[in-house]
Amino acid sequence: MTEHALLTSEVHRELRVRTDRAPELGDAVMCCITVPDEFRRVQDEYPILFRRSAERDEFMALAMFGFENGENLFLEGGRWDARYVPLAVDIQPFLIGAPAPGGETAQVHVDLASPRIAEGGEGTRVFDEQGRPTPYLETIAGQLGALDAGYRGSAEFFAALRRYDLLEPLTLEVTLDDGSTNRLVGFHVIDEAKLQALEPAAVAELHGEGHLMPIFMAVASISKLGALIARKNRRLGHG
Repeated sequence: MTEHALLTSEVHRELRVRTDRAPELGDAVMCCITVPDEFRRVQDEYPILFRRSAERDEFMALAMFGFENGENLFLEGGRWDARYVPLAVDIQPFLIGAPAPGGETAQVHVDLASPRIAEGGEGTRVFDEQGRPTPYLETIAGQLGALDAGYRGSAEFFAALRRYDLLEPLTLEVTLDDGSTNRLVGFHVIDEAKLQALEPAAVAELHGEGHLMPIFMAVASISKLGALIARKNRRLGHG
């Protein structure tokens, strides 16, 4: 259940947000949406896989945190054990709202039903005592803008992948140290064979459109599957 509201200093002057990390704060997720603009930062920590949306018959890119629903192997004792947290996670509980009537700039909204909404004087202030945005809110606004721009620009990226048929299904079966098996099904990855076989003109076109670098970043990210498996084995070893 959500309760979205336009964020204003008049109504939300005393609003505080919990910025620590815990399952009860909504961090127990196996993946989140990522956009091509942040693939370079995401691939340094997480595998990037693709999944088709059944509702819209469109692909989306996902940063992977675990192997099953509700599993986030990067949660460690109240912190996120990685140098970069994907934008779609880091902005919570805020989101981009539609511009005001007659305006062009998107507005910041907040989910007041989020478990990140703090009570009793805890958490990080969103506005200062004079009603001005705090550095925390300014950072969030920048992240929201980056995510919104990246999401809108991703349509051309996925159109290019479809044009050259560069996605292939992935089924990954992992046998863990305790003998159990984890499987990832329903995901896609960049088809490296087709990528390598592209004609020079196609490669030049992808580069000119700005798609070649995120494609390479998505390919590079697959090496992080081994690190994710190692995290899973450590978690199992610690009970």
